[in-house]
Amino acid sequence: MNITKLSKDFAVLLFFSISFNAFAQEAEISSPDKLLKVKVSVENQELKYSVFYENRVVLENSPLGITTNAGDFTNKMSWKDSKTSSENKTYKNQKIKKSEVTYSANVLEVETQNNENKILKLRFQVSNNDVAFRYEIPSWKDKLSLVVLSEKTGYTFPKHTTTFLSPMMPAMTGFGNSAPSYESGYEADAALGKISKNKEGYVFPALFHVGKDWAMISETGVSSLYCASHLSEANGNTYSIAYPDPKQNNGFGTSGAAISLPGITPWRTITVGNSLKPIVETTIPFDVVNPLFEASQNYQFGKSSWSWIIWQDPSMNYEDQITFIDLASKMNFEYILVDALWDVNIGKERFKDLIAYAKSKSVDILLWYNSNGAANDAPMGPRNMMNTSVARKKEMKWLKEVGVKGLKVDFFGGDKQETIRLYEDILSDANDYGLSVIFHGSTLPRGWEVMYPNFVGSEAVLASEMLVFDQNVRNSESFYASLHPFMRNSVGSMEFGGVVLNKYLTKSNSGENKRLTTDAFQLATSVLFQNPIQAFAITPNNLTDVPAFELDFLKKVPTTWDETVFIDGYPGKYVVLARRHKDQWFIAGVNAEKKSIKLKLNLNVLKSKKMDLIFDSKNNETQTKSIQINNSGDFEVEMPSNGGFVIH
Repeated sequence: MNITKLSKDFAVLLFFSISFNAFAQEAEISSPDKLLKVKVSVENQELKYSVFYENRVVLENSPLGITTNAGDFTNKMSWKDSKTSSENKTYKNQKIKKSEVTYSANVLEVETQNNENKILKLRFQVSNNDVAFRYEIPSWKDKLSLVVLSEKTGYTFPKHTTTFLSPMMPAMTGFGNSAPSYESGYEADAALGKISKNKEGYVFPALFHVGKDWAMISETGVSSLYCASHLSEANGNTYSIAYPDPKQNNGFGTSGAAISLPGITPWRTITVGNSLKPIVETTIPFDVVNPLFEASQNYQFGKSSWSWIIWQDPSMNYEDQITFIDLASKMNFEYILVDALWDVNIGKERFKDLIAYAKSKSVDILLWYNSNGAANDAPMGPRNMMNTSVARKKEMKWLKEVGVKGLKVDFFGGDKQETIRLYEDILSDANDYGLSVIFHGSTLPRGWEVMYPNFVGSEAVLASEMLVFDQNVRNSESFYASLHPFMRNSVGSMEFGGVVLNKYLTKSNSGENKRLTTDAFQLATSVLFQNPIQAFAITPNNLTDVPAFELDFLKKVPTTWDETVFIDGYPGKYVVLARRHKDQWFIAGVNAEKKSIKLKLNLNVLKSKKMDLIFDSKNNETQTKSIQINNSGDFEVEMPSNGGFVIH
């Protein structure tokens, strides 16, 4: 026997065995266009993943794993298997930024186990510019339920990354102890980990500038079966998934997620590109979710008048609501939004007369409700109508009988599973009674436009009401407006309530709360901000004190879109978007810089077309003129500070 040859053969066999085992500890998946790549691995008995775009590192080795009350999946992990497949579908939804979407992704499924031999699966779907991943937990013998206590899921960025983040509001603070309601400001382009420290962490979506590339992190697919999450404060270069503060919802309800097995977590999403175009145009929040129930009817969307935003609480009376019904009728708006205190100041019996008058003017009514019972101390009524099944169904039955078309439900304040269940219960019951739903004082919608057919949109932003209440927000109006298309409004419908044409944000249109942005800026936000029902902040006096061409534009601008195209911009500085409704294009831009900017834009979609331009003159006076885009689609525009433009 040749001992030397046998030893060599054994060495070769051992080498291939080690190589195979090492190889079996990781797997890669790329997008259909091969530009975006994800690597998943087990290293030192820990789950890791990394993300690359055009072979550049976007996320360095980042942690994965969950901790449950029935097992720890953050360490002592081993690799079992992986397999690949593909996911392809086409779907339609008129409530999002693009009415028809084709989604194609390559899929990687990884099976791992902990030191107790319990299985944890991960599913990664990688489409062009988007990564979506989640944990999938099978049943373990007779174990059919558990509580997910926390996630180790993290995002480790290269050191040169800058951040665009909005802090999570502390629990049980704010008006009526109703926070967190996703109504904080932003810090833009802060060095990684150098943003103002916030122990509460940061809300989704979160935007990161990674050298030549951009990355946006969010989540989708959150239903009553899970809690919503956010980002922790940075630990070095890593932000991690954080579950709700136990103090939310008056301390009631777990901060983790109680699930039935087999079960899944929500999708974690990462949108990546070498420009901002994929960030603005992404549909990933909607691509990986499905409707949870069928629409009970064909819900209608459109524009709404709204007295409360400028005329405030004193306007919540019968006579002023008649005035705003007339305003809606004259502007060809589909709705009037009747806000808080209607139950006391108008009452249900007289409200029937108000509905009859609105119908005579071809205007439908949306009606405000307080969501809370024991969750917080927000005092406005109607209260205790939406928080329990018995009261809710009784109230919704009355709403259907009298002809109300939809609800605006306010003051949620939290991301616990207990609160997410309330959102879903309201939506499900409202659909049974043919009611659409808007959420205010609320969390970020996470795929809800697809998941819930009667869901319209959520506030979850520093919205128009804070322009009325806070000088600092008025000072920063253009800054925030230039951010929303890249962040908040990029992942979900945004109930903002804007387009203020009063010079002062008061009923008298004088004295205080002076508006610092131009009329062209305000009109531009009707295109830049997307929500299938837009409640505009115009007032009856605008019918005579605003140029007719501005009102004509508001009569024409749609609230649903078939296509959205990013043209130019930088978050916190300026933005230009194009949106199409059927065969009509609307292009809008705003400038948040401290000086005027001149832009050379390419508008291929409008080449050789005659258009109407609304713009700001040198003295910030909003004007209009007809233009024709040349055969190359080139167009030059100048926007003053706090100014804007629209093309139709």
